Amino acid sequence: MDWRDFGPHKVLPMKIHQPNQFVPSEEHMDLLTTYKQDYNPYPICRVDLIKPRDSKYPCGDKMECLPTYKADYLPWNQPRRELLRPPQNYQPASTKFDSRTTHQDDYSMKGLVNTVSCKPPAVPKLCHVPLEDLTNYKMSYMAHPLEKRFVYEPEKFRPSEIPFESFTTHKESYRGLMGEAAKSLKPPARPCGRDTPFSTTTEFRDKYQAWPTPQVFSRAPAAYVPPEEKMDLLTTVQAHYTYPKGAPAQPCRPARSVKKGGHFESSTTTKDDYKQWASVRTGPVRPVPQLNLPTEPLDCLTTTRAHYVPHPPIATKSCKPPWAGPRGNIPVEGQTTYTISFTPKEMSRCLASYPEPPGYIFEETDALGHRIYRPISQTGSRRSSCLSVGDSENPNQQELAVSA
Repeated sequence: MDWRDFGPHKVLPMKIHQPNQFVPSEEHMDLLTTYKQDYNPYPICRVDLIKPRDSKYPCGDKMECLPTYKADYLPWNQPRRELLRPPQNYQPASTKFDSRTTHQDDYSMKGLVNTVSCKPPAVPKLCHVPLEDLTNYKMSYMAHPLEKRFVYEPEKFRPSEIPFESFTTHKESYRGLMGEAAKSLKPPARPCGRDTPFSTTTEFRDKYQAWPTPQVFSRAPAAYVPPEEKMDLLTTVQAHYTYPKGAPAQPCRPARSVKKGGHFESSTTTKDDYKQWASVRTGPVRPVPQLNLPTEPLDCLTTTRAHYVPHPPIATKSCKPPWAGPRGNIPVEGQTTYTISFTPKEMSRCLASYPEPPGYIFEETDALGHRIYRPISQTGSRRSSCLSVGDSENPNQQELAVSA
């Protein structure tokens, strides 16, 4: 590819769009808004609170609780360690302390200097130019006449000429056919097969017997004997620190002289430069009310009171079939899933309740304290029964667990 493959093209200057010249409108702006045209003021009333009042009474009882920190973190009974501090080798000076400071030695008391006030004299500055009270609102506001509000006339109520049909879905579709009697699924009453009386003993009554509790020994409190000596109410400070030659410390600061007499200048820069103008308060510019309120009283007649016509109620006829009377003694069918599939089984005693289970022979005791038994008929089989005995000395308190 060579430079001769690209032919020259004619380049034209770019055309810039010239915007149209602004021509101001000759129409006058009315400055009216939708809020001023459509809003009608209403009387303002206070809205009731929606939030209910708080009627909960705080509990005045004191809560007794023990936090986790006080219960778990208890102080250790260890001896107190000695502090690692440097030895006290300081010896106070025997000479009397003069109590003079550097400020008292270097800065001596000088007399007061009378200064001359450089404040200019208070000359009132009054302005005689009247205040211009013209605003854009007064100059540009134009009052427009209000249009009459359009009132819609309600249409008159026209009652229907078609009579009301008293037919319902129940009257048209319900025929009252006789159905079959419900079959009872109650099982037949069977008498108790065992004549033995019910045992009132339980496992808890047999194994958990009441332990004899010894009588709690209580020692009589010693009688209080008040001391015969009189109590000394003196403290260590009152007894040893008496200060026989002590005196209150005298202040080293010079007394402040209070200037008496003379006239106090109460004038400030604000009082001198900012004077109150003699102006009159202007009242608000309010539009002239053009709405004429009606003078006739309101009739308070609603659409229901004006057009509603009461009609007598119509008694509807019941389509329910009459009662045929009580039925005969039909036996209840006792066929249920429980009566068909339930197979009674004989209640046998648990092997863990025996001191030595019948049909098993003791073999050994493992490292965890479990007593291992083997069946007598299957001595060489791999199956074994593990009986966990909580206390071998007390046969009445055993927790037995058999595992295959």
